[in-house]
Amino acid sequence: MEMNTAKLKKNAFRVTKVRGKTASRVRVPGGHLEARFLPILQEIAEKYGDGTLHITNRQGFEIPGIDFAEMPRVNALLQTIIEGLEINQETAGAGYPAAGTRNINACVGNRVCPYACYDTTVFAQRMEKAVFPNDLHFKIAFTGCHNDCCKVRMHDFGIIGMTLPRFDAGRCVSCGACVKKCQAKSVSALTLVNFRPQRDARKCIGCGECVLACPNAAWTRSHEKYYRLTLLGRSGKKNPRMGENFIKWADEESIIKIVLNTYEYVKEYIDPQAPGGKEHVGYIVDRTGVPEYLKWALRDVVLPECAEVTAPLYWKGITY
Repeated sequence: MEMNTAKLKKNAFRVTKVRGKTASRVRVPGGHLEARFLPILQEIAEKYGDGTLHITNRQGFEIPGIDFAEMPRVNALLQTIIEGLEINQETAGAGYPAAGTRNINACVGNRVCPYACYDTTVFAQRMEKAVFPNDLHFKIAFTGCHNDCCKVRMHDFGIIGMTLPRFDAGRCVSCGACVKKCQAKSVSALTLVNFRPQRDARKCIGCGECVLACPNAAWTRSHEKYYRLTLLGRSGKKNPRMGENFIKWADEESIIKIVLNTYEYVKEYIDPQAPGGKEHVGYIVDRTGVPEYLKWALRDVVLPECAEVTAPLYWKGITY
């Protein structure tokens, strides 16, 4: 069977090493789905694939061993999952309309983890609606706190949960538990001054360790949700590097706007001769310069008053 591989990949099917066989890539934004969808994956794997599922490192599923001719029937079965996860779609029953922007992954978040500062699944699903479908090669990841269980600094955009800790001196019993925990597990932003904890706002990363350590609820999380946004981490053969801190104490609206602005920036500057029509956004920033990128990324962005933007921005990494 003759197959247009570009169309195949755009429909979220993978070119495999077995002639005539493909693998379906199933998006699971935020890595969270209801168990009722699992029998559908089982049916596809057993009826049309080789009977196995691969859990990808981006928290989606791949179903290998599918004949090219069976792709329409697989897409029809995937429709229930696509609708259930509320993934944007151009034509019902036709599967995924793009595969460039990779599945958005996230740690388990504050639905389960006591360290997480926000619901990572909700934010990841909101980001999915904002950016998908898109053929540009972007990777976005969410983690609930600075433990960074999701390794977000290896992505184009890493969103790290923060809280602005609130202190009620009337509830403090001067036990020093918060100071000890901050020194042992965080960045030593707290010190005891006259038997009261004092917070160094310049050092504080908003991890919430003080909140968890206090036995008397003198420290509490802020009602407002804040985030640290990191930029342009990447792996790969050529010049891998970790994402750099960009904005501290960012808000949700600003982060979504910066990501959408970056899509427009890439459309303007992407190399039309790039292999497969893809060029990592970090390479584009290297070529155009950071000031030009920031002009696009921060266009019409209104940050909270407490936000801190890193300047100047420098990228490090292996250079060949």
